[in-house]
Amino acid sequence: MIAREIRGRAAGAHLAHRQGVRICLLALLLFVPAWAAAQDTREAEIAAAQKEKAANLHPHQRHWAEELLLNARKTIIEQPSGFYPYFDSVYSGGGFTLGEGYRRFTGDRTHWSIAGLYSTKSYKLIEAAETSPGHWAGRLDLRAIAGWRDATQVAYHGTGIDSPAEGAAYRMQQGYGGGDVTIRPLKFLLLTAAATYENYTLKDPTDDSLSVEALGAEFATGTGANPDYVHTTTSAAIDWRPAADYARRGGLYRIARHHYADRDNTYSFNRLDAEIVQHVPILRENWVASFHARLESTLGDDSQVPYFLLPALGSGSTLRGYSSWRFRDRHSMLVSGEWRWIASRLALDMALFYDAGMVAPTLDSIALGSFVSNFGVGARFHGPARTPLRVELAHGREGTHLVFSASAAF
Repeated sequence: MIAREIRGRAAGAHLAHRQGVRICLLALLLFVPAWAAAQDTREAEIAAAQKEKAANLHPHQRHWAEELLLNARKTIIEQPSGFYPYFDSVYSGGGFTLGEGYRRFTGDRTHWSIAGLYSTKSYKLIEAAETSPGHWAGRLDLRAIAGWRDATQVAYHGTGIDSPAEGAAYRMQQGYGGGDVTIRPLKFLLLTAAATYENYTLKDPTDDSLSVEALGAEFATGTGANPDYVHTTTSAAIDWRPAADYARRGGLYRIARHHYADRDNTYSFNRLDAEIVQHVPILRENWVASFHARLESTLGDDSQVPYFLLPALGSGSTLRGYSSWRFRDRHSMLVSGEWRWIASRLALDMALFYDAGMVAPTLDSIALGSFVSNFGVGARFHGPARTPLRVELAHGREGTHLVFSASAAF
C-alpha cells in the first residue's frame, strides 16, 4: 500500500515536470520571434535616426566668445604670418602703449618682422628683425635687428638711493642695429654673443619738466654729449625654464659682460650683470613660489658712464612701487619674491609680491640696511609661453603705483 502510494506520487511529479517543460518551450517559441521583431524594429529606428542626422549635418558654429579667444591665441601665441598686435614697451615710463606688427615666415621657423609702437606720452618705436632659430640640430639661434626709438620725457632724479623724489627729465632718441648668436652645447646651457651699433641723441623733454641737459655735468655725467657706441655682450646661462616669458617651474642662472665702446673713447665703460631666477611649484603647480635676484655693476672706478646708461631701479620689473628710473647709480642690486596662484592654467595667474633694492656709487656701499622696498598684488594674462599683459598694484614709501607691462615680471 505504501509502495503504491510512493509510485503514484512519483508518477505525478514526472507528469508535472513534463508539463512544465512544455510550457517553457511554448513560451520560448512565442518570445523569441517577438524579441527578434523588436530588435529589427530598434535597429530600423537607429538606422533611420542616423540617416536623418547625416542629412542635416553642418559645421560646428562657434560662440562669438570662443571665436574671439581662438583668434587671439592664434595671433598672439601661435604667431602665424601676417599682421598681429604688438605688445611691448617703447621705454620704461612711456605710459600705455599700442602697437602693430607684420611678420612673414620664410622657413619652418625663420621669419622676418617689422613692428611699431606708440604710447600715450608720444614714445615711439619702429623695429625690424630677422629671426632664424633651430640650426645645428636645434642648438644654434641667429637674429638680426635694427630700429629707432624716441623716449620723449624720461625721468632723472640724480644718483644714489637718497636722491630726491623731485627730479628732471630728458628726451632720448636712439638708433640701433646689430645681431646676436646663441649656442646650446648642452641641453640647458646657453652661450650668447651680441654686437650692436647704438647712436644716442639727448634733447630737452617734450613736457614742462626741468631739463637735465640744462642743469649741466655737475648734476649728470655726460650732459651735452651724444655718444655713439659699439655695444658688445657675451653671456653664459643655465636655463631650464619651459619658456623665458612665462614659467611655473625651472630656473635661470646667468652672467653677462657688456662693453660700451664710445667712438670718441670719452664715455667707454664695462658692466657686469648677474641674475638668478627660481620657480618652485607647489602641489602640481597650483601655487608657485618664485624668486629673483639681479646685480648690475659698473667695472672700473675711472670710467665715465653717461647718466642715461647708469644701472637703474624703478617700476617695470624692478621696484614696482616706485616711478620708472627712480634710482640710478654705478651699481644696483634687486631681490624679489612672489607667491603665485594659478587661477587659470591657460590664461590667468595672480600673485602677491615683494621687491627690495638699492643703488650705490661703489659695490662695497651696497648694504641690506639701506634697501628700499615695496609690496603689492598683480594679475598676469598669459599663454603657454608668453605674458602679453601684466597688471600690478604696488605700494612703496613714496606712494602706490599701477604698473602695466607686456612681459613677465621675471
